[in-house]
Amino acid sequence: GHRLRTPPEAADAASRFRVYMRLPWGRRGVGRLGLAGVIDLPSMARKRKQQDQPPEGPTKGHARSKALMTEARRLMPGGVSSPARSYDAVGLDPIVIREGKGAIVTDVDGNSYIDYVGSYGPLILGHAPDGVLAALSKAAARGTSFGMPTEGENKLAQMVVEAVDSIDLLRFVNSGTEATMSAIRLARAATGRSRVIKCIGCYHGHSDALLVQAGSGALTLGVPSSPGVPETITANTILVSYNDLEAVRNAFEEYPGEIAAMCVEPVAGNMGCIPPAEGYLQGLRELCDEHGALLLFDEVMTGFRVHRGGAQALYGVKPDLTCLGKVLGGGLPCAAYGGREDLMRQVAPDGPVYQAGTLSGNPLAMAAGIATLTELAEEQVYKDLEASATALTTGMRAAAKGAGVDVVINQVGSMLCCFMTDDKAVTSYEAAKACDTGAFARFFNVMLEQGVLLPPSQYECWFISTAHTPDIIDRTIDASRRAFNAMAEAAVA
Repeated sequence: GHRLRTPPEAADAASRFRVYMRLPWGRRGVGRLGLAGVIDLPSMARKRKQQDQPPEGPTKGHARSKALMTEARRLMPGGVSSPARSYDAVGLDPIVIREGKGAIVTDVDGNSYIDYVGSYGPLILGHAPDGVLAALSKAAARGTSFGMPTEGENKLAQMVVEAVDSIDLLRFVNSGTEATMSAIRLARAATGRSRVIKCIGCYHGHSDALLVQAGSGALTLGVPSSPGVPETITANTILVSYNDLEAVRNAFEEYPGEIAAMCVEPVAGNMGCIPPAEGYLQGLRELCDEHGALLLFDEVMTGFRVHRGGAQALYGVKPDLTCLGKVLGGGLPCAAYGGREDLMRQVAPDGPVYQAGTLSGNPLAMAAGIATLTELAEEQVYKDLEASATALTTGMRAAAKGAGVDVVINQVGSMLCCFMTDDKAVTSYEAAKACDTGAFARFFNVMLEQGVLLPPSQYECWFISTAHTPDIIDRTIDASRRAFNAMAEAAVA
């Protein structure tokens, strides 16, 4: 999630609210990733065998991180390679990470944290899983890129086709943005129509046509949300509220025969974690069928995350086109779009819809993806992931209630989000925007000081990995209890 912004006053409040305490956990011994053309697995195992243990002990400060960020700001906008990595919303400088193993990351100052960022979703097996590293080592030794077909592309494509029922063929690309942009182009070509419906608050990458902000009312023609995007490009993008089926019906009636596709995150993950209302996805399928439009599921975040077959398998709704990413690449840049054969055969070179990429399907990403999906083959893995997430949400709800702090915690599989709100539920962009971002910033600060690293925004999902053991979950719940209590005490003071 990189779209919703926290007001500056919330960040100011966060910078004034700092609770300093001795941490209950400390840093274990960590080492470095040995690279000499390939990954030195034995050396890595010796040096880092304890790094995946929960942190214990006081923080070591963040002087090195601050120095590196000062340097980074001279070299890159905001000092980051993606706005999501900025800590402006929580009133801090970003922490610069040195390494990670399992559920633990360690910064350049030597502080260790339980990690719930998980690279914003890809690291479902945790950091540096042995099987993925071994696969990368073998692949790197053979060459990193060829610009020609490799066997790994066939293997990973076959795994996707077998897992995701709606996909007959797919095309590998390098990012979720590239996948959604290409899928929209294909949808327009296949239908001969120009307009696309998207939900307010659902993020489908930063391509011009989909980088659109919300307007007033349930149905709004697109207005660019970034300078440099002409209104003529976004004018064909129709905005509706997520979970509002009636708004989609109205859009189809307003523009009969003009809508190429309904593009949606089946589980909204870029305004926090918001699951679909009962019957919502089924209703979208029916409306698209009725009006001759394609249903496009953006499963860049949910694919292989909430279910091996994606959210579409979890909810029993089959789209025409699907976009995948994140988990698909096992931590390396990789995404894909795929769907029915009659649609995908229209993509070049089989058909006239052009799309290409120099590093698409590169052998390192293919190797990491194959290794990751292999470890996710057993249904029990997803049951265990959901059980860990449920334990965390249950414990945190109890901790918040005990402190008298109002929260709503949404969870789907191993994705979750803790909304700071006194509402009974968060089911839409409007409800997410109404949350107390200042309260989240204060919560983030206290959790960080206890060695728990959350995404630095109220509007981002937290991600559980197979490396989040019961002990790590319990320690996180204990940290949340102290954080909620600190927030309650500050509110009274």
